Amino acid sequence: MNNDAIKKAQENMKKSITVFEKNLSSIRAGVANAALLEGVKVDYYGAPTPLTQMSSVTIPEPRVLLITPYDQNSLDNIEHALLASNLGLTPANDGKVIRLVIPQLTGERRQEIAKEVNKLAEEGKIAIRNVRRDAMTSLKKQQKDDEITEDEQRNLEKQVQKVTDDATKKIDKLAEEKRKEITQG
Repeated sequence: MNNDAIKKAQENMKKSITVFEKNLSSIRAGVANAALLEGVKVDYYGAPTPLTQMSSVTIPEPRVLLITPYDQNSLDNIEHALLASNLGLTPANDGKVIRLVIPQLTGERRQEIAKEVNKLAEEGKIAIRNVRRDAMTSLKKQQKDDEITEDEQRNLEKQVQKVTDDATKKIDKLAEEKRKEITQG
């Protein structure tokens, strides 16, 4: 038995997990990751342009990001955008490329980042529970409008709960992997 409410809940929970994954990728874990630069916008001829569209980003060493602009004239603008971003990293400009060295994390900083991961995980779970609530409300309305029977409603609610449990486990698993990456980094 399948129902539109369940399909919609599954899609929305997948979107919540995707948002959680995107948020996790922007957390600095003491290792170089090009995703750190996704939110950086550079003033390029008066237009805010994503850094990743105007340069190549490589990882020559585990804790170094190497930014090579396609247009050498934009090097200073890229450096200013990196300094203005909330990355907390100081760019090293050698006239051709910019190096970003990711510092080794202190034990205290690792704990702060792990707390941030926990906070993001809780936000993801809240989003999933909200989707579950909406699906349950929709099923109750369908039953009230005689579109489904009480037995069908109970069975569908069990399916919604299973989908919810699966999505919550996925968030827990992703958060745990990120915490391991942070503590071992």
